[in-house]
Amino acid sequence: MPGGLSRVDLALVAGLALVSVALLFWATRDAVLAGGFLAGLAVAAGGLLFVRRLFPAAAAAEAAATDWTMLRQAVAHDDVAIAVTDRGGRLVCANDLFATWMGGFVTPPGLPLDGAGAERLKDAGRGAWRDGEGVVEDLAIGALRLRAQVTRTGQAEDYLVWRFAAQERLDLAGEIVRHLEGPAGRTLGEAGVMAALVSAEGRLRVANQAFLLRALGEADQAHYAGRDAAQMLRLDDAGALYFTNEGDRATPVRLIQVPLAPADSVGPMLLALIDEDIGPADRGTAQSYVETLLSLLPFGLAMVDRDGRFLYMNRAFKRAAGVAEGRLPRYPGDLVVGEDKGPLADMIRRHSSGQQVGGDLSIRLAGQSDDPVSMRVVGVRGLGEAAVLLSLKDSSEESRLKRQVAQQSKMQAVGQLAGGVAHDFNNILTAVLGSCDLMLMRHTPGDSDYDDIQQIRSNANRAASLTRQLLAFSRQQTLRPQILQLPDVISEVSHLLKRLMGDTVELVVHHGRGLGAVRADPVQLEQVIINLAVNARDAMPGGGTMTIETFPVSTAEVRVMGSEIMPPADYSALRISDTGSGIPADVLPKIFEPFFTTKDVGKGTGLGLSTVYGIVKQSAGFIFADSKPGKGASFTVYLPVHRAAGDAPALPVPAARPKKSQWGTGTILLVEDEDMVRAVAERALVRAGYNVVAAQQGEEGLERFDAMDKIDLVVSDVVMPVMDGPAMVRAMRAKKPDLPILFMSGYAEEQLRQSIDIDHVAFLPKPFSVAQLAEAVSAALDDAAHRNSDGG
Repeated sequence: MPGGLSRVDLALVAGLALVSVALLFWATRDAVLAGGFLAGLAVAAGGLLFVRRLFPAAAAAEAAATDWTMLRQAVAHDDVAIAVTDRGGRLVCANDLFATWMGGFVTPPGLPLDGAGAERLKDAGRGAWRDGEGVVEDLAIGALRLRAQVTRTGQAEDYLVWRFAAQERLDLAGEIVRHLEGPAGRTLGEAGVMAALVSAEGRLRVANQAFLLRALGEADQAHYAGRDAAQMLRLDDAGALYFTNEGDRATPVRLIQVPLAPADSVGPMLLALIDEDIGPADRGTAQSYVETLLSLLPFGLAMVDRDGRFLYMNRAFKRAAGVAEGRLPRYPGDLVVGEDKGPLADMIRRHSSGQQVGGDLSIRLAGQSDDPVSMRVVGVRGLGEAAVLLSLKDSSEESRLKRQVAQQSKMQAVGQLAGGVAHDFNNILTAVLGSCDLMLMRHTPGDSDYDDIQQIRSNANRAASLTRQLLAFSRQQTLRPQILQLPDVISEVSHLLKRLMGDTVELVVHHGRGLGAVRADPVQLEQVIINLAVNARDAMPGGGTMTIETFPVSTAEVRVMGSEIMPPADYSALRISDTGSGIPADVLPKIFEPFFTTKDVGKGTGLGLSTVYGIVKQSAGFIFADSKPGKGASFTVYLPVHRAAGDAPALPVPAARPKKSQWGTGTILLVEDEDMVRAVAERALVRAGYNVVAAQQGEEGLERFDAMDKIDLVVSDVVMPVMDGPAMVRAMRAKKPDLPILFMSGYAEEQLRQSIDIDHVAFLPKPFSVAQLAEAVSAALDDAAHRNSDGG
C-alpha cells in the first residue's frame, strides 16, 4: 500500500485494538466506556491513513536510497552547521545546528547572510563544483561570524556539502538562545529537562516547550517572553520548589542554575528544572540530566567536585584539552604544564565554596604548543556533587592558522629582504666583474697580476651564484620554462648524482607509469634534484640508500590527502628519500628558511633547501618534507600536469641564437644611477666602438635625449630615484616610437616585464661581464633593424 500501511499491518493493529477494548470492558464492565475507547481508536487510525494518503511523497522520500558517502561527510562534525544540496540545487539534508543558525532549513547559498555574504557564498559553491572545494571567510548573521567550506562529494560527486563553523568566540547566552529555540530544546524536553534562560533582571528570555507547558500551560514563545521568571515558581514551607500555576497537586522540581556572566558582574542565567518525584529506577540522577545538557553545547564544559576531581566533561572539552577518548583525567591539573598546576588548583579551591562567581585563568595545556589558552572557572551549587564548572574553548584550529599565517608572513618578509639584498649586491658585482674584465684586457696570461685578477673574478662569480640563490628563494629569479617529463630530467643528472653520492651511498631510481608532462625550467629543476640529493647524502655520513621516485597523483588522490594548501588537480610527483637519522620534529618546520642549517660551520650556507622551495613555488608547485627520527627523511615535490590548449602539441623550444659580435657602431644613451656600474659600462661600450652619452638618472636622461640629434639605442637601469627607467622610456617613445631599448637590472626579468608593460624591449640581468654587455647591445640593435625592415 504506497504511502500507507500494509494489509498485514492493518490486521495487526485492528487485532490489538479489539483486544484492548475487550480487556477494558472486562475490567470496568462499562459498555459505554469500552465503546467510546473503540471509537477513539477508529478516529485515530482514520486520521493516520488520511495523512499518509495526503502526503505520499513524504513516505516515498523515506524509502529513497541514501548516498552513504555523502552522509558520512555530513555527520563528520557535531559542532559545525552542515547542509547538503544536490546537482539541481535542492536541499537534501541538514543538521539541527544549521537550522538553528540559519533560522530554518534554508537552501544554500540563499541564506540570511549580512551584506554581500550570499553572493560570496554562491561564488564558493561555483568554485566547489569546478575545483572540488570552495572557502569563504567572515560571513555574518547578526553577531555570529562564520567560516564556510563547500566540498563536492558523493559517489558520483554530484552533491555539495556546506559546512559553517563559528570564527570568533561564541556568545554563550546567544548560543543557548539558539539551542533552546531549536531542536536541542525539544530534545531536552523529551529527556525531562525543562530549560529556560532568564536575564539579569529575572525576565524570561527564552525557554523550551517543556518549560513553557509546565510553567504557563502553553508553548507560545513570543507571547510569554519578558515575563518575571520568579513568579512562575514557588516554595512551600518545607523548601520544595513547584510551578506556581500547577496549584496544590503540583509535582516538586529540582532547580539547577548556571550563571553566564563574569564573576564581577550580573548577567543572564540558565535554569534547568527536573522533576523530584521520579524514582531512581525510571531516571538517572540530577547530574545525568545536566550531563545531557552539557553534551549538546558546542563549547567545552566540565564539572569538578569539591575535592578538585573531574566528574564529567563533554566532547568539546575533550577536544579542546586533547583528552583521548575513554580516558578521563583525575584532576584538572593533569591537563596543564607543571608551572600551571598550582595556580589552577588554587583557583578551583577558591571557587568550590558554592558561590556563583567565576574568573578566567590563562593556562598552557600539556602535550600541546606553548600558546596559552583561557579557562573559565565558575563556582556553582545545585548540581549534586559538582562544585565547579570549567569552560575551555577549542582553539587548536585557531592556533594552527595563526602559526601558518606567522610562518607565511615571516617567509614573505625574508623573501622581500633577500630580493632587495640581491638587487643591491648585483650592482656591486657588476662593477667588480666589469673592472676585472677591463683589467684582463690589459694583461696576458703569465703577467704578475693576471692570476690575481682571475681569482677576484672567480670569487665574484661565486658571489653572483649566491645572489641567484637568494632570488630563487624570494621567487624573483628569471625562469625559462619548457614542457618536460620528470624521468628525462632525472636521467640527465643521474651521472652527476652518482659522482656526488660516492661509493658509500646506493642510488635507487623508480619511475611510475602515466606521468603527465610538466612546465618548468630544466636547469632549475636539475638544481632542485641536486640540492635534495646532496642534502640526503649529508644525512647519511656512514652510507645508506637514496631513492628517487616519480609517480602520478590524480585529483581524487589529492582530495584524499586532505591538504589545505595544495588545490585538487593532476600532478606529477618527485620524491627523494634517504635512510639517514631523520629530521627532529622541532627542526622540521624551519628547514626551508634561508640560512637555517644544522650542519657544522663551513659545511653549508643554509640556502640549499630554501633555494629548492623558491624554485618549486615559482614553478607553481608544492614541496613537503616528512621525517621520523631514526627512519630517514623524504622530500616530495608536486608539479601540476601541463595541459596544452585543445589538442595542439606543445611548441618546441626555440633554437639558441648565434653568438653576437662584441664590436659595433652607433650612438648609445646610457642611463644608470650607480656611479661604478655606469663608469664600467661606459668604458666597455666605448671600447667596443660605440659613441656613448651617459646620464645619472631618468630626468637627466630625458634632457640628453632631447639634445641628441641621433640615437641608436637606450641602455637604462630599471630602478632609479626620482624617475625610473620605464617612466623615462615611455616619455622617449612618445617622441620616437621605434626607439630600441635595453633594460638592465638586478631584479628578475619576469617580475620586471609584468610591471613594465612596454613592447619591444630587451633585458640584461645583473651582474654581467663586459662581453655580455657588448653582446646584448649588438643583439638589441639587430632586433630593432629586423623590425624596421619587416615594417613592424
